[in-house]
Amino acid sequence: MIEFYLIKILFLATLAFIFTIAWTPLLTNFLYKHKLGKQIRNNGSTPIFSKLHAAKSGTPTMGGVLVWLSVLILALVFFYLELIFPGSFLGKLNFLNRTETLLPLGALVASALVGLFDDYLDVRGKGVLGGGGLKIRHRLLIYALIALVGALWFYFKLDWDMFHVPFVGAFNLGWWYIPVFIFVIVATAFSVNETDGLDGLAGGVLLTSFSAYAVICFSLGKYNLAVFCAVIVGALLAFLWFNINPARFYMGDTGAMSLGVTLGVIAMLTNTALLLPIIGLVFVVESLSVIIQQLSKKLRHKKIFLSTPIHHHFEALGWSEPKVVMRFWVVAGVAATLGLSFFLLDKLI
Repeated sequence: MIEFYLIKILFLATLAFIFTIAWTPLLTNFLYKHKLGKQIRNNGSTPIFSKLHAAKSGTPTMGGVLVWLSVLILALVFFYLELIFPGSFLGKLNFLNRTETLLPLGALVASALVGLFDDYLDVRGKGVLGGGGLKIRHRLLIYALIALVGALWFYFKLDWDMFHVPFVGAFNLGWWYIPVFIFVIVATAFSVNETDGLDGLAGGVLLTSFSAYAVICFSLGKYNLAVFCAVIVGALLAFLWFNINPARFYMGDTGAMSLGVTLGVIAMLTNTALLLPIIGLVFVVESLSVIIQQLSKKLRHKKIFLSTPIHHHFEALGWSEPKVVMRFWVVAGVAATLGLSFFLLDKLI
């Protein structure tokens, strides 16, 4: 049976890659035809960033649609194939079920649609306060609302309030589980969103994170959740084919927001939230650089970094964009491996 799930994981990850590659020209033509390009606005608040990325203005965003829509389509196709052909090979490829994958898939799609709306506001130069897209505080509020739904699902629907501390044990948090859940989701979504700033950067780091969680899910016997992670990995690989410098299109909030929320949900489903900062170390460093910069400017009236998130700091130092991205990929790969090591060691103790 385990061998079949391994086949299922590898087959569906490959299928996700092929399927996503196949329909990419349709999305690309749509984005360019309707001029849904990201605008690099030079309003004086981010002079270094505007100077470094001025040439990128007009490159289409919303490329994250490739990932989440491919995952949704494949999930629904094999779900209905199982209903139509129960017991068949195609039916057995279904990975959508209530206990493991319904919540992360719902979170993926819901947050993706919100992100898509935000991307549309951005490319049209609209916003709730006259800017391009939603402001940070509005995004955080949306993350929190989506996370609240997930937290209530866990606490009331699944009757789950257990939180695992590696090498220590599991603790029942009671109703405190709800704010902890919300914090994990909001922090992850915010961090992934901040990482999405260079060609291929967020996609590559997400690739290593979801790959690590595919292994974790498999080790815990959550095979359908492992397949879900693998399908995301396959779709991300296809996305990266077109997003590597120079990018054909960008991930956009529809990708960064949805994949960040989903990664956080999976961490909670596997009870490994405290390993997520290690597995997603690059995300943590990116968001911390923004927070530290803002606090320093407010309290000391000085900047610590030339530009934030920190990948722009290295750009400003003279590193080429591909060099920044690839070195961050290396760090992400090492961190994900370290996180997996801690997970496996924790299981043995």
